[in-house]
Amino acid sequence: MTLIKSISGIRGTIGGSEDQGLTPLDIVKYTAAYADTVIKGDNKKIVVGRDARISGLMVNQLVCGTLMSKGIDVVDLDLSTTPTVEMAVVKEKAAGGIILTASHNPKQWNALKLLNNKGEFISEKMGNKIIQKVQDSDFEFNDVDSLGSYHLESGYIDWHIDEILKLSIVDTSIIRKKNFTVVVDAVNSTGGIAVPKLLKKLGVANVIEIYCEPTGKFPHNPEPLPEHLTDLSAEVVRNNADLGIIVDPDVDRLAFVNENGDVFGEEYTLVAVADYVLSQTKGNTVSNLSSTRALRDVTEKRGGMYHASAVGEVNVVKMMKKTSAVIGGEGNGGIILPELHYGRDALVGIALFLTHLAKENRPMSHLKASYPNYIISKNKIQLIPEIDVDLILDRIKEKYKNQPINTVDGVKIEFDTEWVHLRKSNTEPIIRIYAEGNTLSVADSLVNKIKSDIKELTS
Repeated sequence: MTLIKSISGIRGTIGGSEDQGLTPLDIVKYTAAYADTVIKGDNKKIVVGRDARISGLMVNQLVCGTLMSKGIDVVDLDLSTTPTVEMAVVKEKAAGGIILTASHNPKQWNALKLLNNKGEFISEKMGNKIIQKVQDSDFEFNDVDSLGSYHLESGYIDWHIDEILKLSIVDTSIIRKKNFTVVVDAVNSTGGIAVPKLLKKLGVANVIEIYCEPTGKFPHNPEPLPEHLTDLSAEVVRNNADLGIIVDPDVDRLAFVNENGDVFGEEYTLVAVADYVLSQTKGNTVSNLSSTRALRDVTEKRGGMYHASAVGEVNVVKMMKKTSAVIGGEGNGGIILPELHYGRDALVGIALFLTHLAKENRPMSHLKASYPNYIISKNKIQLIPEIDVDLILDRIKEKYKNQPINTVDGVKIEFDTEWVHLRKSNTEPIIRIYAEGNTLSVADSLVNKIKSDIKELTS
């Protein structure tokens, strides 16, 4: 039983006791607190959408009913995607939105992802107000004559796709000419609705669907990591396909498999898409501090400037706005194209990538080989609660003070083209250590060096 409260929403395992798991009581309380916090003035419209996980319908009914009890007019997209809901908030001129999804987490999880009136994740200040309101148990509900309304809207995924097709840098004619065969793994969630529709409208000749029934019964771990792509790889090879596509349950993360069944690497989803966008539009890029250096290399080669943000989509978006970035995202396969909206969007990532691949006119494995080769090693150190993690980070920073250091989010130390990033967990005594080099052994050696330093500091 787990309940995690953060600025982007409330995430937990279904069931258990109040404030320990994501129970009906927790869902109602946090929805009511969000409504009281986000509604200002006469705009009382909220957009709701969900992925296909098993608990989705139950959570949806609790959320929609609670919003109506607060006098809010609900626009329910029902089965949808995170980026679709984000865009719908703006289209509907709503006061906010709630996405019912635990993203890449397994089936026992669900969450309320909370949006502002721009269709972007709420601020830390607003998130803390919501959490405080629940802690104070300060709620009041409307009488029968002032309940909100409910409207079920089913056309937004098609509208979202049409908005992508309007982008000048998406070229359906060249995609159609390539006669692509594409295999899609949507982990039996809403990507199974959206991705095949998108591919057909893009002009993909042959779409082969695996795990595209939106039942919420995930056939494998839904996070799009290499170890979970074995079925997709096998189907790509079996069907002599040009590539494979996998999205997470709420369709904001994207990963690919090459024509030979090898994993393209979710870190390189953003690199490849950014390379294409920058070839069409000069400008800057942003990713978080734990993402591959390859984006910086590609950006500088194209004449732009790269900027790093703290980890988290809300931080990436903030930095993108500050630096007027034309493309950005996270190394977990998240693509953010400001021309469409400020949110991670696997659908626009697919459209841009296929245009890029068609224009390159070479196999996908050759495209991957054209990019700088870096590998990230991801690790963590468990510490006893008594240890002062901030003090350890300060001492590491002092030890490597002669190297380029970024302290926006933890401590990131650069060693020429290699780097190591240390971040503390907000919920447990853990230091996360990510390192990157041109081989896994180089990255691992950096991690081991930092682990040795920490051991020395804590002994």
